[in-house]
Amino acid sequence: MLNLRHALIVLILGASPIAATPILAETKPVSSPLPLLRVDPSPNSAYVLGKGDRISIAVANYDEFNGERTLMPDGTITLPLIGSLAAAGLTTEELSRQLQVRLNKLVIDPVVTVNLIGLRPVLISVSGEVQRPGPRQFEATDGKANLLAAISSAGGITRNADISQVEVKRRSQNGQTTSRRFDLWKVVNAEQLPEDFTLRDGDAIVVPKLTGDAQIDRLAVARSSLSASAVRVRVVGEVTRPGEVQVPPDGSLSSAIAIAGGPTDDAKMNEVKFIRVNETGQAEQRTLDLRNLSDSTQVQDGDVLIVPKKPVARTLDTAGRVFGPLGFFLRLFTGF
Repeated sequence: MLNLRHALIVLILGASPIAATPILAETKPVSSPLPLLRVDPSPNSAYVLGKGDRISIAVANYDEFNGERTLMPDGTITLPLIGSLAAAGLTTEELSRQLQVRLNKLVIDPVVTVNLIGLRPVLISVSGEVQRPGPRQFEATDGKANLLAAISSAGGITRNADISQVEVKRRSQNGQTTSRRFDLWKVVNAEQLPEDFTLRDGDAIVVPKLTGDAQIDRLAVARSSLSASAVRVRVVGEVTRPGEVQVPPDGSLSSAIAIAGGPTDDAKMNEVKFIRVNETGQAEQRTLDLRNLSDSTQVQDGDVLIVPKKPVARTLDTAGRVFGPLGFFLRLFTGF
């Protein structure tokens, strides 16, 4: 009936077949917000809209509805004559269909196109054997929050990480949690290319602890981009620059001493104390001979090295404090 009325108006007035001004089917005010039919996208479907996303809406021949919209914190957008619409949780195709259903009640034969033009920040949780577990936020400028990038943003993996069993948990729109496992050891070992897997807002990454039967070369992992760029080692005692130093994760204890400026002339390098906290939280101490500044012990975050002073140097230091620099040498010759 509405289409026939519109056709008669066009014939009488000589107007174009479709006017630029929307023709209202009824003038009743629309309540705000309007509920949308919720379509539950599968975990592997297209990009799901969320608060902060920017979209463009185009309705053919009805410019009043065209323009860019940003999803509000409550996940809604606002359009003329329609009011507030819930858009979060839908794909752009689903939102297009929902808008078309709503506009069919207001205008004639609307053709709606929705495009994603700006991505919201993606918040992802990273836990387990990483240096800095916790939530991580990404500016998803290219639409892809990479699994490797997410682990790197958490400071990289620890020495005890099992990268062959990395798990990604995702909650779907119906509240169910799905899980996928990724073998990143094959990526590090150049057996396969990284899988093109897109992380989504709310995903949780879990890096499990390495077990005894895992076939992983820790040194090769430490040299990979998954590891931290550096680990913290404290070197104290007879080194040029004592204190905390940043050591490459595949570095040795000797390299930590070298980064600290190397040993002083008074260093007793055959009795270097090495302290490390084990997996049970207990501090273990060993005495190492590092006179050649060469060893195969791979550093770990939190290691402590104590470089002692030679006994002769200690004696001279003690005498100097007691007698003063000149008095000590006088007493050596006078016997007092």
